[in-house]
Amino acid sequence: MDLYEIRGGRLDVITEEAEHQDLSRESNTMEPYKVASARGGRATRDISTLQRFSVGTNESLRFEPCEDSPPSPTGAEDGLDDDDDVFREGETESEIVMTRNHLQGKVAEMENFAGHLEEIFLTVEENFGRREQHLEQHYNDVLQTLSQRYDERAAGLEEEKKSKLEALYRQLLACGQALDASKELIETAQEIYRSRDKRLFLKTVMPAIKRIEEFAKEEPDLKLSTHLELNTPLADLSDVKTMMDSINVVPAPSAPVINPQMPNSATQTSLRVCWSLFSDDTVEYYELYYRPVLEDMPADSTCAPHESKVKVKETHCTVTDLLPNAQYELWVTATNTTGISPASEKALYMTVPSPPVIKQRECTSCPEAALIRWESGNTNPVDSYNVELSEMGTDGTESGVTESIVAVPTCQCLIQLQTGQRYLISVRAVNIGGPSDRSDVIIVSTTGTFFHLLEETAHPCLSISEDGFTMFYGDEELSISAMAFDDNTFTRCVAVLGDLIPVRGRHYWEVEVDDGTEFRIGVAYMDTERSSYLGANNTSWCMRHILTPTRHKYEFLHNGWSPDLRITVNPVRIGVALDYERGTLSFFNVDLEQHLHTFHCHFQSYVHPCFGLDNPGALTVHNSIEAPEYTFT
Repeated sequence: MDLYEIRGGRLDVITEEAEHQDLSRESNTMEPYKVASARGGRATRDISTLQRFSVGTNESLRFEPCEDSPPSPTGAEDGLDDDDDVFREGETESEIVMTRNHLQGKVAEMENFAGHLEEIFLTVEENFGRREQHLEQHYNDVLQTLSQRYDERAAGLEEEKKSKLEALYRQLLACGQALDASKELIETAQEIYRSRDKRLFLKTVMPAIKRIEEFAKEEPDLKLSTHLELNTPLADLSDVKTMMDSINVVPAPSAPVINPQMPNSATQTSLRVCWSLFSDDTVEYYELYYRPVLEDMPADSTCAPHESKVKVKETHCTVTDLLPNAQYELWVTATNTTGISPASEKALYMTVPSPPVIKQRECTSCPEAALIRWESGNTNPVDSYNVELSEMGTDGTESGVTESIVAVPTCQCLIQLQTGQRYLISVRAVNIGGPSDRSDVIIVSTTGTFFHLLEETAHPCLSISEDGFTMFYGDEELSISAMAFDDNTFTRCVAVLGDLIPVRGRHYWEVEVDDGTEFRIGVAYMDTERSSYLGANNTSWCMRHILTPTRHKYEFLHNGWSPDLRITVNPVRIGVALDYERGTLSFFNVDLEQHLHTFHCHFQSYVHPCFGLDNPGALTVHNSIEAPEYTFT
């Protein structure tokens, strides 16, 4: 069976086996569970037949029934009659959905397994193809080398033959010339001997004798000038032997190419690393090296971090036991029977960041929104943040779907919410490796406006309670030299600002103060003059309480001016209502539900609650309170 049939989405092998067992079931009996193919294939068998599957040696997939629940001879399942309802008693729709999802997950797992088998099949086929090409190349190289040795040897024999024949021919010519000279001398001697003229004989005999003597002095070379045997030296086939021995030896692989880090490929303590290799290389295993990258690591390698190594057979590896939000330098080598490849180029991977830490004292809210602030807690940069929120049920647990605000670039986020709800909010830090675990969850209520006092703006004589809602002005007088001022603290007025959420809507909070305390409460711009009293400039609006020998005096100050008002009942709990849309700032006696005064102004930018004490005492802010109906009417 071809592997692609396994992962084709229809699981034909499974259904064929199932269909042969259940053909007897009629349409009037509904099967309890069916698994639909992820790619539009036909539905598979009853779940009772899909209890265990195995891969046989014949490359077929099969499902076997469990031994403790064999099928009945009639084909019906044990314990179920034909007239039984399709669902067992007490089985809910949610259980059926869970079971169906579980089966679909099993089908997806089998498809993934089939895909893995196909990848292995293709890899083995490619490897054997490369080995076959390598063997054929060796065979051609050996034949070519032997052919070259034959041509060289044949040419050498031809040269040797030619040189021997030429030497013998030259010696033969020399012998012929000697024979011709002897013959000529013999014939000349015979002619002289036959001569009758004595005087002519004496005249010619002496030169002839001298020629014969000179000829006799020359000894003829009767030895062959060359050997008749041909030289038969052994052919040097050492390179051919080397080639024959190297037929089973593959070349060392080239350097692998390590891939850049993929998104969501890491956790806080692990990295998934992938690399690739040239198609002509054969590899037995890979070695992945990695080490952390330290920002303050010196240029020399004397203090270099420890280098770790992992040996794997695949072109991917998951490295564990790492540090969160840390950069790691990785490189890989490939090894086969011939040797080790050069190392790949180094790549930088990052683990997932640590969870952020929400700064609860700096988180503010109102009925329409919440401003969440946090700190990263990571030394290396973070790409972005995800804020997750879900409504909180009456029992204190999550209810409803969790929503996410993704790709938040900074460590704060303004979230639009529904009025009168409670939310569970957490934050995740994200880098290229993926999102971190979520931070500790905080609870945000949109019943009313919620804020803390900004301690960095407080006058040095003020003390802020641990919960951030109460300010104290002690009896002890501090000298100017003992006070620590900076650019953001109040220097003349013993005051502090509140961290109000920057939302142009309606805000309400209440202030509780003793009768014997002189105070100033209201709103001010963040850049209001720190060396000025609240209400004495055009950047602040406040209600002031002054103790006189005869009465309690109240002023509503802005830019140093106050209307002439008289309040007969001293308010102990004062409500402050800020309405950006109407441009009003109102004050109320909460206990009597009495309106005290309203400022009408057009706020150019966001304002913050401001609180000041003109004599020793305490002031407590109550927020996250639903505004009474009379405050904004």
